[in-house]
Amino acid sequence: MPKRRKVSNLLGLAVLSTVSARPMHPYEMASLMRARGKDRDMDVKWGSLYTVVRNLEKHGFLAVAGSAREGARPERTVYRITDAGLEELADWVRELIGVPEREHPRFKAGLSVMGALGPDEAAELLRRRLDALDREIAEDAAALAAEDEVPRIFLLEAEYDLAVRRAEAGWVRGLLAEITGGSLPGLDLWRAFHETGRVPAEVAELAERGATEN
Repeated sequence: MPKRRKVSNLLGLAVLSTVSARPMHPYEMASLMRARGKDRDMDVKWGSLYTVVRNLEKHGFLAVAGSAREGARPERTVYRITDAGLEELADWVRELIGVPEREHPRFKAGLSVMGALGPDEAAELLRRRLDALDREIAEDAAALAAEDEVPRIFLLEAEYDLAVRRAEAGWVRGLLAEITGGSLPGLDLWRAFHETGRVPAEVAELAERGATEN
């Protein structure tokens, strides 16, 4: 059986999930997705919503169910999910849940070149990040605890996000302690480079070795 074409972005996934409950027009889809915090769960570009909906219809995942008019507003096209759309939604959820994918967050990119800053400045920035993380974790934990009447199945993404932030905060706290306490391996070389402007011989040798191996 040939592999079905995958929806091209996560907004398409959110649309299929939203419309699977009942037919609705794109404006209503956007309102519900915002109310459910989908823009916190995934990178949503709201300006492309109508294009995504049309592409889903083009590929047979959505179909026009009729039209609706509210007051003096223009008539709006109402869409329903098709059987192919339900199958596509289920297939993509299986892939997202079951297949790990290496992601590239901005923080990871920053860490890869943190040596461009001196240890003291890097420590101050890490301290600032940690303070922000601790505030966000406290706020998110309180908000999650307040949802005591909501079935847990609808809060799993919030739980996961909170767990990831707690893990990041713990790691940042440990790295910060190593820098400020002087126990980070290579700290002296890092500091010497920023004090003298010269690349330590040990670091230059490692860089040359890496270039040769590549």
